[in-house]
Amino acid sequence: MDYFDQSEGHRLRSILTRTCIVLVTVALIVWFLPRNEEKLFNYDVGKPWMYSSLIAKFDFPIYKSDEVIQHEQDSLLSIFQPYFNYDKEIEKQQVGKFLIDYRDGIPGLSADYKATIADRLHRLYQMGIMNPPEYNLIYKDTTKQVRVVNGKTAQSITINCIYSTLSAYELLLSDEKLAPQRSILQKCNLNEYIEPNLIYDKARSEAERDELLSLVAPASGYVMSGQKIIDRGDIVDAYTYRVLESFEKETIRRNSNQNEITSTVLGQIIYVGIMVVLFTIYLALFRRDYFDKPRSIMMLYSMITVFPILVSLMIRYNHFSVYIIPFALTPIFIRVFMDSRTAFTTHTIMVLLCAVAVKYQYEFIIVQMVAGFVAVYSLRELSQRAQLFKTAMLVMLASAAIYLALQLIQDNEFLSLDRDMYIYILMNGVLLLLAYPLMYLIEKTFGFTSNVTLFELSNTNKGLLRNLSEIAPGTFQHAITVGNLASEIANKIEANSLLVRTGALYHDIGKMANPVFFTENQAGVNPHEKMKSVESARIITSHVTEGIKLAEKANLPGIIKNFILTHHGTGMARYFYVKEQNAHPNEVIDKEPFMYPGPNPFTREQAILMMADAVEAASRSLKEYTEESISSLVNRIIDEQVTNGYFKECPITFRDIAQAKLVLIERLKSIYHTRIQYPELNKENKEKTNKKEGRRKSK
Repeated sequence: MDYFDQSEGHRLRSILTRTCIVLVTVALIVWFLPRNEEKLFNYDVGKPWMYSSLIAKFDFPIYKSDEVIQHEQDSLLSIFQPYFNYDKEIEKQQVGKFLIDYRDGIPGLSADYKATIADRLHRLYQMGIMNPPEYNLIYKDTTKQVRVVNGKTAQSITINCIYSTLSAYELLLSDEKLAPQRSILQKCNLNEYIEPNLIYDKARSEAERDELLSLVAPASGYVMSGQKIIDRGDIVDAYTYRVLESFEKETIRRNSNQNEITSTVLGQIIYVGIMVVLFTIYLALFRRDYFDKPRSIMMLYSMITVFPILVSLMIRYNHFSVYIIPFALTPIFIRVFMDSRTAFTTHTIMVLLCAVAVKYQYEFIIVQMVAGFVAVYSLRELSQRAQLFKTAMLVMLASAAIYLALQLIQDNEFLSLDRDMYIYILMNGVLLLLAYPLMYLIEKTFGFTSNVTLFELSNTNKGLLRNLSEIAPGTFQHAITVGNLASEIANKIEANSLLVRTGALYHDIGKMANPVFFTENQAGVNPHEKMKSVESARIITSHVTEGIKLAEKANLPGIIKNFILTHHGTGMARYFYVKEQNAHPNEVIDKEPFMYPGPNPFTREQAILMMADAVEAASRSLKEYTEESISSLVNRIIDEQVTNGYFKECPITFRDIAQAKLVLIERLKSIYHTRIQYPELNKENKEKTNKKEGRRKSK
C-alpha cells in the first residue's frame, strides 16, 4: 500500500510541476506581448494587402501624416512674429544713471563726450535692445520679424534693426566720434548702462502661435461609408497607407474601451497557451527523459520564453528590427546538447510564439524556419567550435536567399527590393557567433556537456590523461582499450560513442593514487601478497572515490564523474573476498569492506562501459586465447552482471546486451589473435637453394 501511495504522490507532484511550468511560461510571454491597441492590420508601403477586400463601415476623414502636418506647421511658423513689449522706463533709468555717474565728465576726455554718449545710448534704446539668448534664437533667420508693442500700437520690425546688449555695446564703441577713444571708454564700463528694453510677451506670443497652428487642418480628404478602400493583393501606396491609418485611428477612437483590451489579452492567452501545451505534450510523449530532468526543462522552456519577450520589447519600444535577433541560437543549442527532433520542435514553437508580436507573420515565420532548419542540418555532428562559424554563415546566406525569394515573388523588380533587411540579416549572422561563448555559459549553467567539450577532454596529451599515462601507464593502456571497445559497442547499438569513449578514458584515474597495487601497473612485484585481504580490498575499491576527488579538482563535468562512480556499480572485489573466505572458512565474512560504493549504471553508456571494462580486465587472465575461451568469458561475465541486477536502473535492452557481447567477442579475437607460424625450408632444400645462389653470384 505504501508503494502505491508513494507512486501516486510522485505522479501528482510531477503533474503539478509541469502545470506550473506551463502556466509561468504562458504568463511571462503574454505579459510582455504588445496589446496592438494601435494596429488592427499589418501593412506597409510597397507591400501587398494580405487581407480580404476592405470596405469603409462609416464616414471618416483622411488624416494627414505627421510629416505633412509638421511641414505645414513649420511653414506657418516661419511667418510667426513673437511679441515684445517696448519699455520706455529702461532708457530713462539707464541714461539718467549715466549722466549722474559722470556729472563731472569722463576723465581724460572733453566735456562734449558725455553728451555724445548719452545721445548714442538714446538712439540705441529707440531702435530696441533684446536679451542675447532671445536675440540669437530669432537672428538665425535674418529676415525674421518681431512685433514690438509700444503703448496701444504694435509694429513689425526686422530683427536686423534691433540689437542685443552685446551688439549694442560694440556699436556704441564703434561710433565714428567715440572709436578713437575706445581704450578710455572701455574703462568706463559703459555696458552697465545698456539693458534690454524689449521684453518678451510670453502669453501673447503663445496665444498667437497656437492660433496660427490651429489653421493647419488635420485631414485632407474624406471617405464615405460603403466606399472600397483596398482589395486583397493590391500594393499599398502612400495614399492608401494614409487612408488605412485614418481608418484604424477612427476605429480605435470609436471603439476604444476596456472590453477590447480584455479580448486581446484573452486571445493572446489562448494562442500562447496552445503553443506551450503542444510543446509540453511533445516532451511528455516523445522525450520523457528530458521532462524528468530539471536542467533540460529549464533550458527548453527558457528558450521558448526569452525570445518572444525580446521580440515584444523591440516591437513595443521600436528598437531596431526583430530580424537582428539571432533566433537560430535556439536550434543550435538544443541540437548541440540534446537532439535534432527536439531542436526542430522547440524552434518551431518559439518562432510561432514570436510571430504573434510581429507585423508580417508569414514572412517572419518562413525566414526564421529556414534559418532554423539550416542551423540544425549544419550541426549534424559537432566536433569543433569552429563549426559554429560555418553555421552562422550558412544561416545568414539561407535567410538572405529566402527573403530575396519572397521579395521577388511580391515585387518582381530588383530596384525596389528592401536592402535594409539584408543589413539586419548580416547583423543577425554576426550575433550568431555569440553561440561560441554562450555555449560554454550554458554548459556551466544547466550542467550540459557538448561534443566539443568531450573532444577536448579526450585529448590524452594534457591534464589528467597525461598524468595517468606517466604515473600509471598500464592503467592508461587499459583505459584506451576499454574506450575503443565501448565506443564500438555504442556505435553498434546507436548510443553516444564519443561520450562513452571519453568516460572510459577517465573511469580509472583514481588508480593514480596507488598505481602499483593494480596488476596492469605491476612489474613482477605484487604488494598485496604481504597485506590482509580487507586492506587490499579497501585500496582496490578506493580507486573510485579517489577518482571522484581528482575529477572534482579538475572540474570534470558531472556526466564524466558518473562513469567513474558506476563502472563497478555496487559490485564486489571478489578476488579478495574469496581469499578472505578461504582463509577463514568457519567465519561469516562481512561483505561491506569488499564492496564498491556504486551506484549501478543508470544510462546505456554507463552500462556499456561496465561490460567493456570487466571483460577487458578479465581477458588478460585467460591462459589461451581461442574463440571458445573468449566467447565463454564474455558471456559469463556479462550474464553475471545481468543476474546481479547491475543494469536494472538503465534503459538498456536484451538486444543491446546481445549486440555488446558479439562486438566484444569479435574485438577480443582480433586483439589476441596470434600471428601465423611461417614455414622454414628443410635441410635438403636449404642446401639446394644455397648452391643456386652461389652459382648466380659467381656469374
